[in-house]
Amino acid sequence: MTSVFKTDEFAYIDSMNEPAPVKSDFATPEEAAAYDAWFRAKVEASLADDRPPVPHEQVMAEIRAIIDQAKQRRAC
Repeated sequence: MTSVFKTDEFAYIDSMNEPAPVKSDFATPEEAAAYDAWFRAKVEASLADDRPPVPHEQVMAEIRAIIDQAKQRRAC
């Protein structure tokens, strides 16, 4: 049975307050911890990088050229 709890501002449905089960993408907790450490190191390195940012339009133009070249090679 679902019950409803009310406060002055919100109403909570009891069955919706329970956390949903989370399925990990990693086989073991060690793999998850290793990925987390790797990811955090990448973020820290990126934040510490003092090079100027590359505009989005420039990045998109460069990748579009790479994709177009690959398509031309496949067509031959």
